[in-house]
Amino acid sequence: MLTTKRTRSSNIDFQTLVKALDADLKIRDGEEHDFYHQFYKIDMIQNVVVAYAGDEPIGCGAVKEYSSDSMEVKRMYVPPQHRGKGIASIVLKELESWCKELGYKKCILETGKKQPEAIELYKKNGYIIIPNYGQYSTIANSVCFEKELTK
Repeated sequence: MLTTKRTRSSNIDFQTLVKALDADLKIRDGEEHDFYHQFYKIDMIQNVVVAYAGDEPIGCGAVKEYSSDSMEVKRMYVPPQHRGKGIASIVLKELESWCKELGYKKCILETGKKQPEAIELYKKNGYIIIPNYGQYSTIANSVCFEKELTK
């Protein structure tokens, strides 16, 4: 049975999944990894969702405030052996629900062009491509998305 847990970045299961995510991104990002890695810090993230199959952590994601009306989706990951089962969409929907409960109007995020499965995940879940924002504004490998959160 799949369950989700709202937690913080201090959660050991989240930290373990993020280590696997970082290892994957180091391979995908190649020479650009050092640039992106500076934005991967998780120590101050207060809104984390971990998905479980029984006691096994099988997916995660987080959000952090970007502006007074928007949260930025961060650290989305499902290990390869658990992909294709809708786990990332479940985590994403739980994060969006949490954002709405906290009064935010939209979610934004950045992913890389070398992560086609992530791009498809966000499109499938109603995110639209927007101009690259903030630190990603001049990065050709970045793809940024936004989704308006409805009540």
